[in-house]
Amino acid sequence: MSDITLEQAQSVVEAAHKAAVEQGTAMNIAVVDAGGNLKAFVRMDGAWLGSIDIAQKKARTARFFDMESGSIGELSQPGGSLYNIEVSNGGLISFPGGIPLTVGGDIVGAIGVSGSTVEDDRAVAAAGVAALS
Repeated sequence: MSDITLEQAQSVVEAAHKAAVEQGTAMNIAVVDAGGNLKAFVRMDGAWLGSIDIAQKKARTARFFDMESGSIGELSQPGGSLYNIEVSNGGLISFPGGIPLTVGGDIVGAIGVSGSTVEDDRAVAAAGVAALS
């Protein structure tokens, strides 16, 4: 199994941090490795304390299911095929802001971002993903 290196994880966090600064938002940014373990993290000054856990869970959700956390949310609505999945795995987050990270076609980890609207969270996460391209 391929895994994200510390250098790669730090570059993802740095790119996401830069995007959050440009947005004018205070974010918590988490990168997990291929096993879903925390690899890199930053809590910007003034970022919500409650978003620390959310950012990490968004990243784990994206890695555990190898899809964006928002996609899990679409499938987990009442009547959906994954209804109530949020209560599994010690708690998942099923709204946007978690995105798998790939290198050479292999999933090596994921990023999770929390601290603003889900649209802002996803945009900052996407900026982090772009750092690996």
